[in-house]
Amino acid sequence: MECVSVIIVGHNTAGLLIECLSRLRESQVDHPLDVYVVDNASSDGSLELVQRSFPDVTTIRAPRNLGFAGGNNLALQQILARVPDRADRRARSVLLLNSDCFLDVDTIQKTSRFLDEHPEAGVVGPKLLLRNGDLDLACRRSFPTPASALFKLTGLARRFPHNRRFARYNLTYLDSDETAEVDSVVGAYMQVRLAAIDDAGLLDESFFMYGEDLDWAFRIKKEGWKVYYYPEARALHYKGASSSRRSYRLIIEFYRAMYLFHRKHYAPHTFVLLNWLVATGIVLRGCLALILNLARPAAHKRVA
Repeated sequence: MECVSVIIVGHNTAGLLIECLSRLRESQVDHPLDVYVVDNASSDGSLELVQRSFPDVTTIRAPRNLGFAGGNNLALQQILARVPDRADRRARSVLLLNSDCFLDVDTIQKTSRFLDEHPEAGVVGPKLLLRNGDLDLACRRSFPTPASALFKLTGLARRFPHNRRFARYNLTYLDSDETAEVDSVVGAYMQVRLAAIDDAGLLDESFFMYGEDLDWAFRIKKEGWKVYYYPEARALHYKGASSSRRSYRLIIEFYRAMYLFHRKHYAPHTFVLLNWLVATGIVLRGCLALILNLARPAAHKRVA
């Protein structure tokens, strides 16, 4: 991989952002890293802190909080404009990286080498571990079809984690240490070949915080590219560290994203009654999540 452009979108996460950039600086790579930080209208001085501490990083100030998709697109547009030749875009990639995702020194090197060795790969993601050592289940997923979403929302996927039918969404029946072709990896660490972006387009800004990575992977696969989970590369994901204070807003965004994904990719080919049932189920499950979150102590509130 000739060059990897890294995009980190931040919103009031100054501490996490500096730690993330510090870990990124320690990466051992044999190719240049071109790092962009997009500030989504933070009020905690994040952008100024980055500019002082990491003057080699390209910073972009968003006019308002554009969400994950909108913030990344600001940097993606600049990156693509700098690499106009299609042949060069096959040999270059962009890494979407969350500020709460901390890399091993060889993580980028390994995922970049994977793309070099697999020309059919449009997207690759590593094994993401949570702070307690558990696998972040979102790092390898199937697309949320009505059936897989039903099994997940009703708890059947959690009750039968090794069942290929019920546990398809998070693929918990697969060995977490084996490389696998999957439908999607997670936007916390999502390395994408520029040529695949040429084919599929930018992130869909209809999604504010969730679902944009699934939607992007869906469109990239539709163009003939493959998506891989590659566990030889690893990273630590402080999942939820940047969103706990906004848990109610993000619960709404989580379930809104589920509805948007279904409406965009499945509804046009689905019987109208089933579409109505899916939409009703998403609304009811979202309302339940809001009620349950209201009852939790502040320290235990979560997004979904």
